[in-house]
Amino acid sequence: MLSLRSLNQLKPKSTFHPMHQKMKDYTAVFAGGLIYAFALKYFVLPAKVVLTGTEGIAVALSYYFSNYGLFIWLYAFFQFILLVFAFFKVSKRFAIRSMFTVCTVIILLALLPEFHFAQPEPQNERIILVLFGGLLAGVAKALAFKGQGSTADEDILGAYFAMKYLKPVGAIAVFAAVVSTGFGLIMDYLKNQNFESVINTLMYTCIYIFASTETLNNLYRKFQITMFSIITHNDNTVGKAITNAFSHRTFTVQSGVGGRSEATLSMVRTIITKEELPRLINVVEKADPTCFYYHHDIDGVSKRYYITPIG
Repeated sequence: MLSLRSLNQLKPKSTFHPMHQKMKDYTAVFAGGLIYAFALKYFVLPAKVVLTGTEGIAVALSYYFSNYGLFIWLYAFFQFILLVFAFFKVSKRFAIRSMFTVCTVIILLALLPEFHFAQPEPQNERIILVLFGGLLAGVAKALAFKGQGSTADEDILGAYFAMKYLKPVGAIAVFAAVVSTGFGLIMDYLKNQNFESVINTLMYTCIYIFASTETLNNLYRKFQITMFSIITHNDNTVGKAITNAFSHRTFTVQSGVGGRSEATLSMVRTIITKEELPRLINVVEKADPTCFYYHHDIDGVSKRYYITPIG
């Protein structure tokens, strides 16, 4: 028999945000800005790949005019527009922390000294620059998101559409890359008049996008959803533990009989995000140390499902 303890996923009550958590968040967004600036300055830009979103337009123009300073100015201009969008469409806190990250990136791009860690020519170590730059960029984006901010650009749109459609934030980068990459390839051809150079840039850009997106989605799992099932003798205790730990989550209970023991058992199920998973495992094990549990990824969850907003 299947019984539903609550029909809807309830929004959590507002909670006090302690100062140490705020400092932790700002440390995360600062670290994200630091790593992202390092990735752009020393790996991505020297490799001449086209970034996603408005960054891609800015970097394509800077490549065409061979002007590094132009990229910084265009980057700052485009991010200001997107931060205004974030302020009204995502949240005030998210916009402010994203601005903190963007300012960190701009200052560091202007002040970091010149170093050459690898040779960018295709016959040398360009692939190393692209892959390592992509990994660093993904880590930076994940850190900024964990601090309830972002590195701006397509990440702002990613946060907006992730909350709207319950999709991983990195997925939007693929769509944002279509326009920017196309623009960058056109500028590449106009400058070099070489079709082989355009295809070469396209290949390395795809590698960068894949590396950064996969790294982000693996490290930041707020919008990745999983079904968590618990086989237990104490469904009331386990259920209360779930709702006490997550006031915005509910659960279902299904009765059954053990195949060997013939004892009456219950299966408690709840749908949670992977971000919530470690905490849920901890509270379930404390509520019933003898229970058996498992979880698996799911897709196609109703848009009524509630996920706490970023920021």
